Amino acid sequence: MALRSRNKVEVSYSVAGMTDIIFLLLLFFMLTSTLVSPNAIKLLLPRSNSQTTSRPITTVSITKDIVFFVEKTPVDITQLETLLRQKVGKTEDPTIAIHAERSVPIEYIVDVMNIAKRNNYKVILATSPEIKK
Repeated sequence: MALRSRNKVEVSYSVAGMTDIIFLLLLFFMLTSTLVSPNAIKLLLPRSNSQTTSRPITTVSITKDIVFFVEKTPVDITQLETLLRQKVGKTEDPTIAIHAERSVPIEYIVDVMNIAKRNNYKVILATSPEIKK
């Protein structure tokens, strides 16, 4: 009497689970590596914590000759605060944008930011997009 087993054992396995784990690990490391930004150079910068991404109500421009403009009107730094109060008025959550030329010393930008801080304005520092090489 020849009794044979009808079930054959196959020696193979599915790699679908392993590829899912590898994909998730790759995704995790890609996301966490973009969040880490090392600071290689320690710089002494003026302090200010006024930052926002809101739409500006008015703009303050500073030229390389340290001439201040509110929109297109030239103004002295001593009159800047009163002119900004007039421009902003009773607007809720006011935001101003600072357009400063690259060669302007940071102290002048911080002066404008301090005026904004005293009056509870939010500040946007305008920049030009970086040119890719």
